[in-house]
Amino acid sequence: MSRILVTGGAGMVGRALAEALPRDDVVATDLARGALPEDVRFRRMDVTGADPDTVIGEESPDVVVHLASIVTPPPGMTRAQAYAVDVTGTRNVLEACIRHGVRRLVVTSSGAAYGYHPDNPVPLTEDAPCRGNPEFAYADHKRQMEEILAEARVRHPALEQVVLRVGTVLGAGVENQITALFHRPRLLAIRGADSPFVFIWTRDLARIVEQAATVGPAGIYNVAGDGWLSVEDLAEKLGKPVLRLPAWVLKTALAVGHPLGLIQYGPEQVRFLQFRPVLDNDRLKRDFGYTPELTSAEVFDLWQREAGL
Repeated sequence: MSRILVTGGAGMVGRALAEALPRDDVVATDLARGALPEDVRFRRMDVTGADPDTVIGEESPDVVVHLASIVTPPPGMTRAQAYAVDVTGTRNVLEACIRHGVRRLVVTSSGAAYGYHPDNPVPLTEDAPCRGNPEFAYADHKRQMEEILAEARVRHPALEQVVLRVGTVLGAGVENQITALFHRPRLLAIRGADSPFVFIWTRDLARIVEQAATVGPAGIYNVAGDGWLSVEDLAEKLGKPVLRLPAWVLKTALAVGHPLGLIQYGPEQVRFLQFRPVLDNDRLKRDFGYTPELTSAEVFDLWQREAGL
């Protein structure tokens, strides 16, 4: 077993990973311990500064699992602050790994790195370019992070990389800006767009990260359950109607309401509803050697039952 250091270790996936690994072989890092079990060794680490170089240098891990990321910014967080975690933080961790001779770096990226574009193939394979839209902070930051990692694969081939491009994560108790769409009385969709969703079960994701940190092969892998669901599929499961609007109507409403503070999102969110990336998981199953236990539909069914919908 290798010595494994985990960034963002107090998050949902970090906790599951720390609990699955032998205690003597793992150290979890984050800004605070949070709900980590008391018998998991913890060190405070802020990825935005000099901490990664110090902590990784002192711990001398064989493997670093980089989970620290801003998926849903808390109220008041600026884009610059999110960038400092997502992009600068990844660069700091990567440079520390190179400097201190880490053997393998596992990074959770996102399907959002591909971007929300009308010409995205359905489904997308790992060979598709990362074109994360500048107007979406999360997608843009994941694209920039992937560019940093791609350059390092050329310049520092001795550092193995496992890059996991993760779809929408769902499981018991998960609530975020995407699940908020499913709680609405009517599901919102853009006229003429299927708005497909792919899901990965939280437990499947934790197992995939564990395999990536231990026995899995290096490489880039889409992480999603088999299949995908359109807004119509989701509406049927939830027993709710679909409100389909022309793209220009929704853009106008968001453009007016967002500056006034009446609506949380701006007109750029229309692309998010129109052109969601659909991830092909063949390489995950064939080359990485992991078949998700639950399909996208089964993941949603599980979340729906737990959410009481």
